[in-house]
Amino acid sequence: MKRIVVLFLALCVAGTVMGQTKIGHINSESIMQTLPEAIDAQKSLDALVSQWEAELQKLQADWKRKFDDYDKKKLILTDQVRAEQEKELRDLDQAVADFRNKKFGQNGELFQKQNDVMKPIQNKIFKVLEEIAKEDGYDYIFDRSGEILLLYANEKKDLTAQVIQRMQSFGK
Repeated sequence: MKRIVVLFLALCVAGTVMGQTKIGHINSESIMQTLPEAIDAQKSLDALVSQWEAELQKLQADWKRKFDDYDKKKLILTDQVRAEQEKELRDLDQAVADFRNKKFGQNGELFQKQNDVMKPIQNKIFKVLEEIAKEDGYDYIFDRSGEILLLYANEKKDLTAQVIQRMQSFGK
């Protein structure tokens, strides 16, 4: 966060020194909440999540029922039957964890679905944003929903090549 503030201040100072820099911002969250296609996409994702959560709750309830049954009987069970039921419980617990990870994990189906459904909408927003930035002469546009992100930067203001050139000659 400090880097973003420092970057913003540096842009402001650089803009004052080099001429007028035009900076804008959007709230992408508000945009996504008003676009009909984004609303529909979110509804379909929510329905899918509800379905998966219901399946997960069913698996967890099944595990709980079997565990409670085992817990009541474990003192009268033979060692072999107890070991078999404990293994069954462990396997069922692992199946619950696998299902949760497969659907909701870092690279799970939900992540993939969100990417498949939302990426085209986000690309459309970025394209419109870039058009507006170029038409109205904006040098930088930030997104203020959540963490501040730089969404657009005028290529004329890119100092990357200069920095690389100086870094290569630095200390020679």
